Amino acid sequence: MKRRIPLRKRLLVRLLFVSALIAVCSVAATAWLAVTTTTSALKEEQGQDLAADNTILAQLSGYAATHSDWTGARRTVEALAARTGRRIALTTADRTILADSAARGTPLPPSPAATVDPLRTDTSTEPGAQLSGVDPRVVGPFRLTAAERARLAGEARVRRRCFERAGLEATIETMPSGRPVVRVPDGASGSPRASPCEDGRLNTPTATERLALGVLTKLARPCLKRAGVDLNGPLFLTYDPSGKDPFGGGYLLARDLKPGGTTVDRAARNCLQGARRTQLAPYVAPVAELFLGIGDRNTPRFDMSPANKGKVVGAAGLVLAVTVAVTAVVAVRLVRPLRALTEAAQQPPELHVRVPVTTRDETGILAEAFNDLTERRERLEAQRKAMVSDIAHELRSPLTNIRGWLEVTRDGLVDPDPALLSSLHEEAVLLQRVIDDLQDLAAADAGTLRLHREPVRAGDLLDQVAAAHRVAAGTAGVTLRTDADAGAWLDADPVRMRQALGNLVSNALRHTPADGTVTLTARREGEEIVCTVADTGTGIAPEDLPHVFDRFWRAEKSRSRRTGGSGLGLSIVRHLVAAHDGTAGAASEPGAGAVFTLRLPGAAPPPDDA
Repeated sequence: MKRRIPLRKRLLVRLLFVSALIAVCSVAATAWLAVTTTTSALKEEQGQDLAADNTILAQLSGYAATHSDWTGARRTVEALAARTGRRIALTTADRTILADSAARGTPLPPSPAATVDPLRTDTSTEPGAQLSGVDPRVVGPFRLTAAERARLAGEARVRRRCFERAGLEATIETMPSGRPVVRVPDGASGSPRASPCEDGRLNTPTATERLALGVLTKLARPCLKRAGVDLNGPLFLTYDPSGKDPFGGGYLLARDLKPGGTTVDRAARNCLQGARRTQLAPYVAPVAELFLGIGDRNTPRFDMSPANKGKVVGAAGLVLAVTVAVTAVVAVRLVRPLRALTEAAQQPPELHVRVPVTTRDETGILAEAFNDLTERRERLEAQRKAMVSDIAHELRSPLTNIRGWLEVTRDGLVDPDPALLSSLHEEAVLLQRVIDDLQDLAAADAGTLRLHREPVRAGDLLDQVAAAHRVAAGTAGVTLRTDADAGAWLDADPVRMRQALGNLVSNALRHTPADGTVTLTARREGEEIVCTVADTGTGIAPEDLPHVFDRFWRAEKSRSRRTGGSGLGLSIVRHLVAAHDGTAGAASEPGAGAVFTLRLPGAAPPPDDA
């Protein structure tokens, strides 16, 4: 029976509630914004809008930056006044009129709105002005000649083409001094693709800049000396076109010409800023006071009419309705895959139902995880059934043999001679080996496999395993060889490692024909000890290699014991090596034998063997 979800806890209802709440807040915010915008418009008419003030200040600061006096400023002031509908007046510090858009004799506002001084500005009149307090449009003696501009423009185009060939989007920006700068996206400058194009030619100061930099250096030298800057060795200013302000970000105090040797501390920067203002003062207009005002001093009153109120309410209702509708559509789309997941999860486990992945958001990721879980569950179920069948097969054969011989012996049909007893004992040993292997695997799966680690020489392990299998190898006509580095030591359980290597050697002997060779090696590779068991047998087919460490897997699909083994030995090897923080792998070519490789963490030899 499906559990009914309360209405208040349904995702669709929650989404609708949250969306409605957001819509109400949005409408309220929009209304507040409309009122604020209207108020701002009124303030702009009254001369209180800072954005308009900054625009006017920027225009007049630009005029002052490019003219040495205010003689021709009246035309600029009148044009600004006509465009903004404002009264604009420029005066000296003692209120002498320099330029005024109002009729002569019109009184000035009580206080100035700002001071126009391109050499000392902290406003946002131009990007980069905050870096040094100097309007970047003040270039003075740094203005390039026509010939220098033409030459640098050509080099800039060459660099831009170079960046474009390297796959980088580049643009050319011209600085107020006339110097072009090639800009690339953030992070691209200095990259391997951009380095071949950044040859430094475009960054080299021109003759005009070098002359101006020399004058600036002479002006700054006395102050720098008083500030304690070391003047021993070369002292000069270099040009870096990466900054828009040709002083705060473009000209740096440099010493010794060493990589990273450019530095400007606070005292040196103050000295350079003072020297630069002294150098640029003849090229800019004198400081002026800026007055802003309007012709009508009566503040207009703003009242919202009933019609406007109705429009606001209607717009708010429309926004709310649209928001709810859109939210409902989105909520339905969000809930649909969740319902599919719920229905799939409620199906019987043996059906292994999967759900379609229709989105790439969190719900889609959840659907993919559900499908992966279903596939793993189906795979584990298949493995469980196969393992039960394999265990039954492995136990049935020896039990059937033991039961059959005991029954015929009980019936007196066969005498219990030594040969029969030896055969029954062999079947019992085989049965015990299968049970022991299953017990080892169960302990490994449960994480209860106990290891008694101790320093052990890899060569000793190989010799012990080879000695234990020497008789079996001699009977099969196979040669056993060992080769180990003297310095290969392991921190391992010697009994478990002999078991793992013994399983590999037994497997190799069963699949190596007479006159073949099984070689055991151990060598150090960095921090690892690599042990290999290589044979010259029939090899393993490529499609069988991924399964050699699976439980009850045999290359011979008939599961005959003609070659011996329970199908658990290699799986035990993998678990024993994993318990030692190592890995097991296999490589083979049909007809060329197989190589099983164990990679284990190395250990330092004991002090008495170091």
